[in-house]
Amino acid sequence: MTIKTLLDRDLMVHHSALNLQAYRQQLLASNIANADTPHYKARDIEFGAALDESLGRRRWSGSLALATSHPAHLSADARLPLDSFVKFRPEWQSAVDGNTVHMDTERAAFAENSVHYEASVTFINGLLRSMQTAITGQQ
Repeated sequence: MTIKTLLDRDLMVHHSALNLQAYRQQLLASNIANADTPHYKARDIEFGAALDESLGRRRWSGSLALATSHPAHLSADARLPLDSFVKFRPEWQSAVDGNTVHMDTERAAFAENSVHYEASVTFINGLLRSMQTAITGQQ
């Protein structure tokens, strides 16, 4: 295995996790922003399944490829690739207006995801620092 493939493999896990955590942070921020929107349904991502998909350990996601009969047809991949992993959060407490956002749950998920995001950045920085040290031969 060459150095390039070792570095690529090690970085790919953290790169994928970082992208998923950023996407999840957007979903959670959207939930918080819509806490007072009538009939808004809180959403979250199935992180483990999405990470497996992005790393190539694919599970069946329930989506099928669509056949096109003309080259000018739009592809079925117009959606974001992570949309198939976004699910509605279970309703904990019924709201009169139909909104399913529970602020305590959203804040906790937002804070937890922020910690995971920072950890991914720290791992990437450490890996790159280690590689630089190995290349320059310094300690």
